[in-house]
Amino acid sequence: QVILVESGGGSVQAGGSLKLSCAASGITYADYCMGWFRQAPGKDREEIASFLSDETTSFADSVKGRFSISKDNTKNTLYLQMNSLKPEDTAMYYCAADPTRYCRLHRGLANYWGQGTQVTVSS
Repeated sequence: QVILVESGGGSVQAGGSLKLSCAASGITYADYCMGWFRQAPGKDREEIASFLSDETTSFADSVKGRFSISKDNTKNTLYLQMNSLKPEDTAMYYCAADPTRYCRLHRGLANYWGQGTQVTVSS
């Protein structure tokens, strides 16, 4: 059974930082492309940061220069460091995993999703 569990969300003031974690069980990180998505109330889910391969990363324009993605394959854990947070970053954040051989994260699709962790940024 594959389980993705996000943690690290919370409430911060604008300009603050948070680091999200996504711990996976049942998959081998090295065989999957991994990414972070978010969904704000009334908006579509958007891909914000991803590992398309072990080395290649991708970021949404809205978070470039503020967010970074990293992973520890030995711990099967994905991270999202979020700096200079803005109120518009308020959303539920999800991690996702899809087999690298046909990675569909850019299409908003993935075999596995976490339950999400809420991030709230106040002005």
